[in-house]
Amino acid sequence: MIKPFDMELFMSGVLTGSHSTRERHLRQAKVIQAAISNRWHRENPWTWQQKHLEWFLNHHVSVLTESTRYYYLLTSRLITRRLGKPWNFNAPRQVRT
Repeated sequence: MIKPFDMELFMSGVLTGSHSTRERHLRQAKVIQAAISNRWHRENPWTWQQKHLEWFLNHHVSVLTESTRYYYLLTSRLITRRLGKPWNFNAPRQVRT
C-alpha cells in the first residue's frame, strides 16, 4: 500500500508567520497538489515542473478574486522555495467572461 504524500511535512520547512497564515498556505498547497494530481497524475511535488504550477496559476485560479489569486501565488512561491527551484511566476490574471 502506498502512503499518500504528506504536504504538511513538505511545507513545514518554509512555513513561517502566524498560525492562520501557515494554515492558509497549507490548505492552498493541498488544493494545488490535488489539482496537479488530477490533471497530470503527479502526486509528489518533487516530480512537478514549472509548467504545472504555471498551469495552476493561469487556468485553475483564474476565476477567483484578485486577492485569492495573490495568496495562491504566494503559496506557489513557497512551494518553489521548498523545491529549491529558481522558478518565477507572474501574478495570475483573471479570465474575462
